Amino acid sequence: MKSKVVLTVMAFIAALGVLSGIALAAQDRYALKVPNGLAFSEFRGYDRWSVIAISQNGNVIAAILGNHVMVAAFRSGIPGNGKPFPDGAKMAKIHWIPKKNETDPGHPIQPGTLHDIDFMVKDSKRFADSGGWGWAEFEYDDPSDTFRPGTEADKPPQRNDAKCGFQCHSDAKDRDYVFTSYPKR
Repeated sequence: MKSKVVLTVMAFIAALGVLSGIALAAQDRYALKVPNGLAFSEFRGYDRWSVIAISQNGNVIAAILGNHVMVAAFRSGIPGNGKPFPDGAKMAKIHWIPKKNETDPGHPIQPGTLHDIDFMVKDSKRFADSGGWGWAEFEYDDPSDTFRPGTEADKPPQRNDAKCGFQCHSDAKDRDYVFTSYPKR
């Protein structure tokens, strides 16, 4: 009887060890950074931010989220009132490959496989030479359930540094480098 208890305890400890090893092997996405230091960890909690807008661009759909600083700025009329977004404003744009839901009425298109996540942060001192904004793009790999910083090989190509979005976002310079609008709700 005593040996059965010992064997059960040993089996439980071994199972915990295996599960711990699996958990430790999982990627810590918050340890990822793009060159020049913009890190995934700077956007911790992004998945609980308010929705600013949704979009579809090519073969991906997206939810654009903002922290409380970003949403408050939009609600105050920025950028339409000519004022810049304040330092500390952050946005996350989560892209998915769309899929058709065959079971719901009307077969709506909805998010499918995660594709990538883009981040923007306003820090006029840290990113003075890129309109006051820093950018990061992290590609998602579904089979391995991991992220990596975007590269020139990705579509669209990413320069893979904290200023990766500056060239593209220069088209929105008159909107403080932000393409997204805050629609009426």
